[in-house]
Amino acid sequence: MANTLGKRYICDTCGTEVLCNKAGTGALECCEGEMKLKEAKALPSSD
Repeated sequence: MANTLGKRYICDTCGTEVLCNKAGTGALECCEGEMKLKEAKALPSSD
């Protein structure tokens, strides 16, 4: 898995979040497991 510039990654075990500031190959790990890409939150509509 490649790390993507400007994306946030989160650890499912402890909740640590990181922001990728340099793209590269490999995987981010925390608590002996791979960190997952954090999904964007839906913005509320402005009706």
